[in-house]
Amino acid sequence: MRSFHRFYSTYALAFGLLIAFAATLESLGFSKSWIGYLFLLTTALSYAAIGMFCRTHDLVEYHVAGRSVPAFYNGMAMAADWMSSASFISLAGVLYLTGHAGLAYIIGWTGGFCLLALFLAPYLRRFGGFTIPDFLAARYGGRAVRIAAAILTIFCSFIYLVAQFYGVGLVATRMTGMVFEIAIYMALATILVCSFLGGMRAITWTQVAQYIVLIVAYLVPVMWLSVNQTGNPIAQMTYGQQMQKIQVLEARIADDPKEQQVRAMQRAKQPLAVQQIPPTEVAAVDEEVKKEVAQKNFFALIFCLTIGTAALPHILTRAYTTTGASAARRSVAWALFFILLLYLTAPALAAFAKYEIYAHLIGTPFDNLPAWIARWSSVDKNLVSVTDVNKDGILQLAELTLSGDVIVLAVAEIGGLPYVVSGMVAAGALAAALSTADGLLLTISNALSHDIYYKTIDSKATPTKRVMLSKTLLMIVAVAAAYVAAQKPADILFLVSSAFSFAASAFFPALVLAVFWRRANRWGALAGMVVGFGVTLYYMIQTQPWLYRLFHAQSASAELLKANQWWDISPVSAGLWGVPAGFLAVIIVSWLTEKPGPEAQAILHLIRSPDGAKTATQS
Repeated sequence: MRSFHRFYSTYALAFGLLIAFAATLESLGFSKSWIGYLFLLTTALSYAAIGMFCRTHDLVEYHVAGRSVPAFYNGMAMAADWMSSASFISLAGVLYLTGHAGLAYIIGWTGGFCLLALFLAPYLRRFGGFTIPDFLAARYGGRAVRIAAAILTIFCSFIYLVAQFYGVGLVATRMTGMVFEIAIYMALATILVCSFLGGMRAITWTQVAQYIVLIVAYLVPVMWLSVNQTGNPIAQMTYGQQMQKIQVLEARIADDPKEQQVRAMQRAKQPLAVQQIPPTEVAAVDEEVKKEVAQKNFFALIFCLTIGTAALPHILTRAYTTTGASAARRSVAWALFFILLLYLTAPALAAFAKYEIYAHLIGTPFDNLPAWIARWSSVDKNLVSVTDVNKDGILQLAELTLSGDVIVLAVAEIGGLPYVVSGMVAAGALAAALSTADGLLLTISNALSHDIYYKTIDSKATPTKRVMLSKTLLMIVAVAAAYVAAQKPADILFLVSSAFSFAASAFFPALVLAVFWRRANRWGALAGMVVGFGVTLYYMIQTQPWLYRLFHAQSASAELLKANQWWDISPVSAGLWGVPAGFLAVIIVSWLTEKPGPEAQAILHLIRSPDGAKTATQS
């Protein structure tokens, strides 16, 4: 343990020296792109070095890090595995765009770890095994349960993985000027080096290093902005006063005749005109309906994120890497602590960024706009765009389009901080995306090599062959995910959030009932996974524009998609219907079919009894 402390303390110090060196280069007039390359390449090479040092051909080391990771470091690795590009890049952005509604992500994601610690993590560790399909197949019996669980694991994890590649491409494109598609494949090489050679052992220790980078990169700019705006570096305590100032600025902007004119012209899509058009008053009844719909979706999203967090295969797998069941529970507690360091800071970052934009950007002449707008617009016009709608030469709020994915990455430029801070933030975003991508890749390759190949096709495969097959499949999956991400299928937050709904509906009912209901059997579990997943997928296809177009080969109007919604629930919260459908399917089908056999009862004794805590390691 002490050796780990010394190594990672030295690593944190080295990262601090890198920041100081980059700041010196900036003061000497070095190119910003070179500073971007310095941050990205140096941190990426450090991850690769750790990955190569931790290379292994041992089966248990490759799949579950030898089941020897201390709870503190497993918690840190779990936090890095968890805090993907969605948390690092998009969370503050969604808070910026939606305000209090964005708190659903923080509440749901953190609440899910409580469920994980109480209901699943210690029981999975007592069982042992390598994958989640391992546990489900042992508890319920039958090859069909394993295959179904493996396929659903691959599906949920692949969606999540595509979002990570998209985030890496976004960061690398902005910081180095590379073409988006090339940036994604450059990132692919880094991800493969971290995970290909050492599997879970390498991923665990690179994720600890990546957490150090991402948390420093997230906290420093927020503290700096807090000092600039309030004189106090403790951002979590000061952003409330900035929120009050933002309310004043919002009221002033809303009352501005030019702002009203632009909004009216955008609503009506009329030709440009110089006369002032009064704003359209929304009926009180419509406002009440909107509030009711917003509240329903707020709680629906919390439900899906909470349940989904406790059912994500790549997070659950980390329970297998600890030294015992109690260590698994402690590691979840540590993970929640490390995650909260970022989540409690995200609202502050959103508030400081919004204050800078409202107070210093809105009202700026178009010929004097800051350079960061043009730079980010050149990466992707969907990220940042400005249009002089009323041709007055002054930027109004309604003439500015900002994607939530750009708020964190551009926060240093928005706040006028040195470019070295932008490089540091980019390094943090890269660390967040890479850490999650590594865990997801290993989860997918293990499902393919262990659950589908070894457990279903060739049970006589040697450990060496199984490890090599897992490495080969890992590389193939990584290339496929990079290709899909290069097509820019959807924004990061939707891709990640949809994975939560799918995981919640496909796995949570079967997993929880496997531990706490003796009567649950293989046919019930199989029905629960298929029905839960099917309901969620159907709802998303019928209500999400991109998926509707993909499956129906035609676009749908907003009115049609709205009409397809059940109880006005948005597509990202489709798990609200899939989870109860999954529970009902498990319960009903289990009652209608035979009781579980003695093997299932033995597994229950193993995972639920104190004297059954001795791990039944699966080979």
